[in-house]
Amino acid sequence: MKKYIVFIGIVVIEIVIFLGLLLYGIDKVSEKKAELNTLRQLAHELRLTDFSIWTEARYTRHPSQADWFSAFQDYPSSVEHFPAGSIIPPPELILKEGGS
Repeated sequence: MKKYIVFIGIVVIEIVIFLGLLLYGIDKVSEKKAELNTLRQLAHELRLTDFSIWTEARYTRHPSQADWFSAFQDYPSSVEHFPAGSIIPPPELILKEGGS
């Protein structure tokens, strides 16, 4: 058997797996939206500022309550060592002001 046929077969299998994961993810996002709305309603009824998202650092637990520099409390330009810090976006105020 030619090597390129094996390569094309593996690529096709990977594409099928990728598309399956993509469709699965789209389905799960629609399920989680209802759960997220329920959690937001619970936070509103309990008069919480927001619900805790992650259990790692204080700036990822309650994004609305964190100061701007808590992510860099070790030293400026420090590497983010919590995975959640790379998922959560910066506050809108920082984005509107252009980072200054």
